[in-house]
Amino acid sequence: MHDENATPAPDESTEGHTSSDGHSRRTVLRTAGLAGAGLGLGAFTGGTAQADTPQGATAEAAEAPARQGETMVGVPFERRSTVRVGIVGLGNRGGSMIDLFLAIPGVKVVALCDPVKDKTAQAAKKVTDAGQPAPATYTKGDHDYENLCKRGDIDFVYVATPWDWHFDMAKSAMLNGKHVGVECPIALQLDQLWELVDLSERTRRHCMQLENCCYGKNEMRVLRMAHAGKFGDLLHGAGAYNHDLRGLMFDPDYYEGPWRRLWHTRLRGDLYPNHGFGPVSNYMDINRGDRVTHISSFGTPALGLAEYRKANMPAGDPSWKETYIESDRTISLVQTAKGRVIRLEHDVSTPHPYSRINSLGGTKGVFEDYPSRIYIEPDHTNDEWGDFAKYAEEFDHWLWKEHSNPPGGHGGMDYIMIFRLMQTMQLGLVPDFDVYDAATWTSPVPLSHLSIKAKGAPQAIPDFTRGLWKKARPGVDSEKPQA
Repeated sequence: MHDENATPAPDESTEGHTSSDGHSRRTVLRTAGLAGAGLGLGAFTGGTAQADTPQGATAEAAEAPARQGETMVGVPFERRSTVRVGIVGLGNRGGSMIDLFLAIPGVKVVALCDPVKDKTAQAAKKVTDAGQPAPATYTKGDHDYENLCKRGDIDFVYVATPWDWHFDMAKSAMLNGKHVGVECPIALQLDQLWELVDLSERTRRHCMQLENCCYGKNEMRVLRMAHAGKFGDLLHGAGAYNHDLRGLMFDPDYYEGPWRRLWHTRLRGDLYPNHGFGPVSNYMDINRGDRVTHISSFGTPALGLAEYRKANMPAGDPSWKETYIESDRTISLVQTAKGRVIRLEHDVSTPHPYSRINSLGGTKGVFEDYPSRIYIEPDHTNDEWGDFAKYAEEFDHWLWKEHSNPPGGHGGMDYIMIFRLMQTMQLGLVPDFDVYDAATWTSPVPLSHLSIKAKGAPQAIPDFTRGLWKKARPGVDSEKPQA
């Protein structure tokens, strides 16, 4: 994600790898494979849904496959004084997040992987400059990450690569006995999400969507206020990723190839729901007392990228061979088992100020972000917005009180997320979120595409917990560990 007041900065698995012809080597390989598969809807739903028969698709998509292992709900990490980390992907995101791992006591970066050797060398220098031993490096092609995952001295694998690779890399980590954290989205197909759930349960390794927006200062304050009943009974929420990325997607250096832009030639749905969906899911205790059941999505025409290309790209640029189908703005409505409604939006193709919307409403009032404002009874009257900052002292999360000026980008939420994850591993605690959250927060990617193709017909969101959502349990609104 990107702070709305900041110069656009990397956040969302923006790691491509440039070959001599200026295209991402990984992208070229993946694009060829996807094109060969024809990108039918079945590829994005595990073959369980068809856009022209949405009712039947809904019933089939909702069925949970038989459990292959015990649940990972409530399973703590093994306690360890030192967490040994391997990082896969050292471009924009991975190359900056390594600084945060190195800033946390008791964390060692022992291995690095990226086919671009100079990026790996730069990251390795950061490790030695921090006073740690030189890390092992893996730069021999796109699949050298498999050798990193096989190492016996790694506890946690961090994945920050182009989206196409997230699923395979998460699998490799777990199959080799490693816990894994993946940048958004964790996978792109419904059958892949189920496979990650099953694999996490079989291997007893945690597989997490590293959603930094869940650790934003405002998001954590709203979360604690919601749990304290300040909004009354919760009714609705909204989240988004509305961020003008046109310039970055056509920049040959920023994404090191067209991999992100090419997704706009493949899918029509919400390509990046996690930043909005994760925080609102936390507010509503999704998978912890409530669950999301259906999604209905609508998309506008895809005009923005073509217009930007016409105005800014020279004749003969490879982008002129692309046909964009991704809706410039996707709007989805998600229903929960308790009848609540969540609105999700995605728009990276048209001019507008940055917004994640970040709204929550209940029987006692409402919060809205961008800019932050609040109206809850009996604190506010006369239909006039109140000052959200007045709730900081009482409701700011202990992580933000303990780390009032955290290092790193995006207002500090990146550091808070990594600090807390490493803390749960060092102390042997249950992680704040798990593979069921990862699958749920990412499920709008394939399902919104299906719904748009079916003219907005609702699509069932699977219960990845297989019924365990009914039980209340802790999440991001954590208690401070006792010393």
